[in-house]
Amino acid sequence: MFSNKLPYFSAALFLGILSSCGDKKEQQQQAAAPPAVPVSLVEVTTADATYYDEYPGTVTALNEIELRPQVTGFITGIHFKDGARVRKGQLLYSIDAQLYNANYDQAVANLNVQQANLTRAQKDADRYHELEKNDAVAKQLVDNADAALEVAKRQAEAAKANIQAVQTSVNYTKVTAPFDGVIGISMVKVGAAITAGQTVLNTVSTDTQLAVDFNVDQREIYRFSTLMKDAKAADSTFTLKFGNDIFPATGKIALIDRAVDPQTGTIKTRLVFPNKDNRLRSGMSGTVRVLNNGAGKSVVIPYKAVTEQLGEFFVYVAGDSSKVSQRRIVLGTSLGANVIIKEGLKEGEKIAVEGVQNLREGAVIKEGK
Repeated sequence: MFSNKLPYFSAALFLGILSSCGDKKEQQQQAAAPPAVPVSLVEVTTADATYYDEYPGTVTALNEIELRPQVTGFITGIHFKDGARVRKGQLLYSIDAQLYNANYDQAVANLNVQQANLTRAQKDADRYHELEKNDAVAKQLVDNADAALEVAKRQAEAAKANIQAVQTSVNYTKVTAPFDGVIGISMVKVGAAITAGQTVLNTVSTDTQLAVDFNVDQREIYRFSTLMKDAKAADSTFTLKFGNDIFPATGKIALIDRAVDPQTGTIKTRLVFPNKDNRLRSGMSGTVRVLNNGAGKSVVIPYKAVTEQLGEFFVYVAGDSSKVSQRRIVLGTSLGANVIIKEGLKEGEKIAVEGVQNLREGAVIKEGK
């Protein structure tokens, strides 16, 4: 009788072992699965946003030139105060002109000699032509007289040209302002030796209006081309900021460069600002602010939902099965605690804003209260 019950006992024992192993495997799997991360979710929305796009800009003069001498010599006079306003044609520097004046006097004397030779050659030619009429002179002598007259004419012309060249050098001993503007600090003193075309004497630049150059992405060329044609764009569209200070005058777009830089994918754009109080100086660095009143609605999310990795920005988007996926986004302008998203999100999606630091790709989430 005992032997008949043994198979049933063995079967029951085997089923019990299998059940025990299954429970243990399930417990191990449950222990291995990470717990759901509590997060707070918000729905991505769009809104009308008025804000400023900002670009680093550099102030530059509309007209600026380095003054270099066109003759070699020594500075004999400086006729301005450093940093003063100058007028076009105003005398700025004098260069020792003794040598150039002597060359000019010599050129004038040479011209007088050549003109005397020309007069003599003209008389000789006239005389030989009169004799030729009476057949009293050989044809060869007449031809020689005509040739000598032609040479005398050319020598007189060369002497006149030499006078003009020497006179130009004399004029270059006086350096004048090329246009109305402001002159900088002199780079030379009285008595300094200077070399034609090499020594920098000073710099003159205009200052009643100054330009601000900045680079914009090639994708914005159409937008800025439209602004350049819009006469009202100068009212409040373009402003300039230095730190926390806003320059009081507004600017207008003057030009967009002819070509995109293939290395950066940007194009240089120039604004012009009035500078009545001389607050702007060439070489200053500031921030160009371009009013963007949102041609359409903009995607706006809380800034705290954004994470940064190696210079790129991401958010965690809630998907099916209570899991999140990491998505790269392109940030726009900050609006207080929110930020505009240029690319990467669309209205109606849900993103995590609380508990973001505990998330990773594919993490299971549960929405907290």
